[in-house]
Amino acid sequence: MASLKIAVIGGGSTYTPELVEGVIRRYEALPVTELWLMDIDAEKLAVVGGLAQRMVAAAGLPIRVVLTGDRRAAIAGAQFVVTQFRVGGLQARARDERIPLQFGVIGQETTGPGGFMKALRTIPVVLEIAREIRELAPEAWLINFTNPAGIVTEAVARYGEGVRAVGLCNVPITMRNTLAAMLGAPRETVTLDYVGLNHLSWARRVLVRGQDVTRQLLDRMEELMNMPNIPAIGLDLEAIRALGMIPSPYLRYYYARDAVLAKQLKAEKTRAEEVMAYEAQLLELYRNPELREKPALLEKRGGAYYSDAACALMAAIWNDAREVHIVNVVNSGATPDLPYGAVVEVPAVVGRDRVTPLAVGRLEPAIRGLVQQVKAYEELTVEAAVTGSRDLALQALIANPLVPSVRVAREMLPVLLEASRPYLPQFFPEGRE
Repeated sequence: MASLKIAVIGGGSTYTPELVEGVIRRYEALPVTELWLMDIDAEKLAVVGGLAQRMVAAAGLPIRVVLTGDRRAAIAGAQFVVTQFRVGGLQARARDERIPLQFGVIGQETTGPGGFMKALRTIPVVLEIAREIRELAPEAWLINFTNPAGIVTEAVARYGEGVRAVGLCNVPITMRNTLAAMLGAPRETVTLDYVGLNHLSWARRVLVRGQDVTRQLLDRMEELMNMPNIPAIGLDLEAIRALGMIPSPYLRYYYARDAVLAKQLKAEKTRAEEVMAYEAQLLELYRNPELREKPALLEKRGGAYYSDAACALMAAIWNDAREVHIVNVVNSGATPDLPYGAVVEVPAVVGRDRVTPLAVGRLEPAIRGLVQQVKAYEELTVEAAVTGSRDLALQALIANPLVPSVRVAREMLPVLLEASRPYLPQFFPEGRE
């Protein structure tokens, strides 16, 4: 049997048992021989990695689980490099969520100013990883889960020196599975005509065995909006029906901005601070030497169906399956309404050597302007992260539809940058105040 090495950068994440569970379940299609978990936090890695090793041992599979702080060793010879790291940790996320609120702007880790800051911190690191892949594992695929997934994947597409990369999010698979449950249909019979960008996407049509059931679902919006994996997005039902498409839950930040902002301003804790509490509980559970499976509490951390999405994608590449998966991939003509080299979130045919987006055609006028504006913001963010240009960073914030004015963008930018100074050397060269 050919060796199959997966390297997980950010292997100390509390999400990792989710991925390990997926590797175990899909072992027949994805016969992993080595699973390398790499993290700069040795303590977390030991705790999370210990559970991973116990899970594999309990499954009786011949998978060697290696824990390391050496990124180059983890990457060397890998067939897949999975990125799921967070530069600055949850403390940086909490600042990303708190600071915008001081300026009357939504604070969220993947959209708006919070997502912008996470991208600025993450892109230089992921490009270092891409260079190491090029040197140490030139045939490997980079599977990016690190948020904001679309922007990070676009940075690799533009500046990753030819490394093969695809971005992945759990929103499409969560939406499909939730809709299948509503319809009482097997998941594999449900397909989505899906279009947009990461965390800015819509199911234009929902098909069951090829039959369009979108209108049926739109007529059940009360039920849809109360499903656990698609929280209410703040739109009245008439507006959703008028749209004629099913928006991803992240559209609430754009479609119901005032309601979301008001709720955030009243909240005692940010989502990051809530997650910190879950993280502490999870790590305590993981320390139990008798624990040999993913605990139920992990569902509250988020990332539903993460393992399904990641392992199904890697299995499709490994087996040259030519399956259709919804991923973040270079546009390459999928829609003429966005730049050819931009990264979009659409269905794509996945094989060993290529991930090819399907043609989704023109974007409907109801969504086209918003998608194009957010894509302009994403392009500017990538360039700002790579160059360290404050002018480009300001342009990016001005272009972001969640930032209400040029004045707010100009006043907020230096505060955001200063809060992440240790992780932004491109913006703070030596001697510059």
